[in-house]
Amino acid sequence: MPASKKERVFSGIQPSGNVHIGNYLGAIKRWVDEQDRFDNIFCIVDLHAITVPQDPKTLRNKIREVAALLLAAGINPQHSPVFVQSHISAHAELAWILNCITPMGWMERMIQYKEKSSANKERVSVGLFDYPALMAADILLYRTDLVPVGEDQQQHVELARDIAQRFNNTYGETFVLPKAVVPAQSSRIMGLDNPAKKMSKSSGGAKHAVSLLDSPKIIRAKIMSAATDSRNEIRFDATRPGIYNLLLIYEQFSARKRADIEREFSGKGYAELKNALADLLIRHLEPLQARYKELRSDERTIESIVRESAERIRPLAEKTLQTVKEKMGLG
Repeated sequence: MPASKKERVFSGIQPSGNVHIGNYLGAIKRWVDEQDRFDNIFCIVDLHAITVPQDPKTLRNKIREVAALLLAAGINPQHSPVFVQSHISAHAELAWILNCITPMGWMERMIQYKEKSSANKERVSVGLFDYPALMAADILLYRTDLVPVGEDQQQHVELARDIAQRFNNTYGETFVLPKAVVPAQSSRIMGLDNPAKKMSKSSGGAKHAVSLLDSPKIIRAKIMSAATDSRNEIRFDATRPGIYNLLLIYEQFSARKRADIEREFSGKGYAELKNALADLLIRHLEPLQARYKELRSDERTIESIVRESAERIRPLAEKTLQTVKEKMGLG
């Protein structure tokens, strides 16, 4: 990969669940907008996906679906590689090495594992427990400076930094110490059915989130059924989570000022806001969906792009891995 003075950013996305407007606004749109600002690497983290059971056929399809969505949204693979995690074996190999220098106590403090395993620790996989070590390998392989993550993943980036520092102190300066970049709380998109919980790919009911591939009919139905309150006054007020969430989505898709939005809907009812928001989402997602369908019409194109991206950045990953092995006396 050519030398760059830009800060390197590593971003990963799991090929599970349905990519929704929260993912788009919180991550994908920002990735597209900042392609010229940073040296970006985008990874479809399929090895992370298998920490919970996956149907093989569905997983393969989801990998291609996510790749096509990233490209349709505007990621330029010639400028910013888009690859599949399992196509570069250095991720798994470095993860094992990092396991061997990471204290158990550090892993046991990971909040996300505690939350996901609380129901039945006997049935969750070792991979789910070890997820942060693989995430650390993903980040450290590419000498990453910045890692855009949600609040729920911030602790994992901090762990990656601690592991890197521990390795550097023991074996000499090797890894760059990464920093987490967490979006502002005010831009966080919540579930349509429960605005107290963040919009999620893996949880919530049928009307929890608007997916990027939803039809206009489905988009409108989901928005019209979104939770609000009984006050029927349309303004940005964080103490009213339902209406605030809908206005936040409107604000971010329209790129308009809050005062202008409040003036537009002054004296109007929630149904008018919801219809306007549905119109806005349908209009905004239409070109993305058209580009997606075009890409999926020829699977060879997507396969070629992710394979070529992996070939371009594999030397960087292998160089880091080789340095680590030499310093530890392996091989």
